[in-house]
Amino acid sequence: MKNRYAWYFVPAWLLLLAGCASVATPPPATPAPSGTQQPGEAAVIAPAPKPAMSDNLAVIALLDRAQTDNESGRREAAGSSLERALRIEPRNPWLWLELAQVRLAQGQYAQAITLARKSNSFAGRQSRVQAENWQVIGQARVAQGDSAGAEQAFKLSAKLAQQAKAEADHNSGFNFQ
Repeated sequence: MKNRYAWYFVPAWLLLLAGCASVATPPPATPAPSGTQQPGEAAVIAPAPKPAMSDNLAVIALLDRAQTDNESGRREAAGSSLERALRIEPRNPWLWLELAQVRLAQGQYAQAITLARKSNSFAGRQSRVQAENWQVIGQARVAQGDSAGAEQAFKLSAKLAQQAKAEADHNSGFNFQ
């Protein structure tokens, strides 16, 4: 008789724990006033919320783990989590971007550029992710000593960031009632 109730207790306990879990999203960054960006200075792009990056809960969990590992300086672990997420969603441009940012932080500049370009190939018309990819490319080029290439990448990033902001402003103007 005891066993019969145990089968109800375990799922109920798991549901309770799942309800307590939450995904923390960072506060949105405030963009710099237009025209104040200096050459070589990164354009401020508000981070995308994780649900916009993927609908898959496993991918979101791997993104969270990668972010935690990256912030703790465990870049190899962050890269591994992102590679696992990419096995689940290989055409997700946000995952390729996140991996490019990790490789940039590791000093693997050529690989960061390659990964950011791959992200752009899957981004389609997502100007926000493209803008962030060009930021990664620009920062990698600065680190490689290619100031002309970096300036070109930063200009393209700024243009795409303005386009993304305009799209977001346009989309937020719709009232669905």
